[in-house]
Amino acid sequence: MKGLVVKSTGSWYRVLADNRSVFECRIKGKLRLDDSKSTNPIAVGDRVEFTLEDNTRGIISEILERKNYIIRKASNLSKQSHVIAANVDRAYLVVTIHSPQTLLSFIDRFLVSAHAYDIPCTIIVNKYDTLVSESDITLFEEWKRIYDLAGYELLEVSAHSGHNIQTLKHQMKGNICVFAGNSGVGKSSLIHALDSQTSVKIQEISKAHSKGQHTTTFAEMFELDFGAYIIDTPGIKAFGLLDFDRDELAHYFPEIFRISSRCQFHNCTHLHEPNCAVLEAVERGEIPVSRYENYVSISFDEQTKHRK
Repeated sequence: MKGLVVKSTGSWYRVLADNRSVFECRIKGKLRLDDSKSTNPIAVGDRVEFTLEDNTRGIISEILERKNYIIRKASNLSKQSHVIAANVDRAYLVVTIHSPQTLLSFIDRFLVSAHAYDIPCTIIVNKYDTLVSESDITLFEEWKRIYDLAGYELLEVSAHSGHNIQTLKHQMKGNICVFAGNSGVGKSSLIHALDSQTSVKIQEISKAHSKGQHTTTFAEMFELDFGAYIIDTPGIKAFGLLDFDRDELAHYFPEIFRISSRCQFHNCTHLHEPNCAVLEAVERGEIPVSRYENYVSISFDEQTKHRK
């Protein structure tokens, strides 16, 4: 039988079969060993083949070819990876200006990974209704300027007030999407606002520390009532990149890549070379400093990795 993985708990996988029946499945032993570098050889969104053990349980024997996936370095396991979701039409990175504040370095690393694996990405600024101070509004406008220059849509929404929820529904309709972000940015609340019938648990921000508490323990896909699928993922503290060629990193920063053709040297790293069009663009303000600094940070991360 063939089906779609709609929930992963690490050892068991919920599979929606092509006949719409649901089965709890585990991995065939050999399959678990085939990808020893990954903490999860099967991810939500994977298409799989499985055989039945009984009326409710099965054994996954094969993962069908993926069209794409989004991956990060597994926490505390520098040589292992974790696939966040597979076979998605669009990724939504949910961020917040405060409570908690999302770091631009986190945003840029996620965008690089999504771009590298051909996944279109939209940045959702949630809790827009809480941006009341002048400094909050100024910071939001700066984020919007930064990512407009990079060619990314930044959509302000509020799960609480419903601001732009209909716009988000229109974008998502007919697609398999993934929501990712730090803990506490309101991914689960957004899903509930999109379709109140989903079984997502909603939990408030920890007021004592202004940090999010994990409300999603495992990745899970939900079918929404307006004709979309959403993969909700556990909160991510950091986003480590994997398997990047340092020489190709600029390709995943669209505003840097556009200008790089003007550099004197075709293999310019945009770090120190003379007549570097990218460095000149940073000086003129055509490339935001934060984006360039994050490019440099990732570049040195890759250089250090290859020296080990």
